[in-house]
Amino acid sequence: QLQLVESGGGLVQPGGSLRLSCAASRNTLKYYAIGWFRQAPGKEREGVSCISNSGGSTNYADSVKGRFTISRDNAKNTVYLQMNSLKPEDTGLYLCAAAAWCYPGIPRSDFGDWGQGTQVTVSS
Repeated sequence: QLQLVESGGGLVQPGGSLRLSCAASRNTLKYYAIGWFRQAPGKEREGVSCISNSGGSTNYADSVKGRFTISRDNAKNTVYLQMNSLKPEDTGLYLCAAAAWCYPGIPRSDFGDWGQGTQVTVSS
């Protein structure tokens, strides 16, 4: 089982930036696509972005396109989510999870090995 741990969240002002990390406990991260999700209080968990196992394919939710960038360093067993121009509506618990593939519209049910999440709060 792939154990994932998120970090890098915090409180940031609107327009600010954060970089989230999703680290794997084993060096098998390179075999998995990884997705980032977020969940705001009272709302459903939504997909933010995903990246293929090689890093050659990425996908983004329309709400974050042009502001967020997903990347990975398989040698460090880590996937990153660079978040720029943050807005209050980006506030939520950000979680990463593993899947076999990354493609547009991939269902949340295809993901497993969920991490515990890291909280992002965008507020002035």
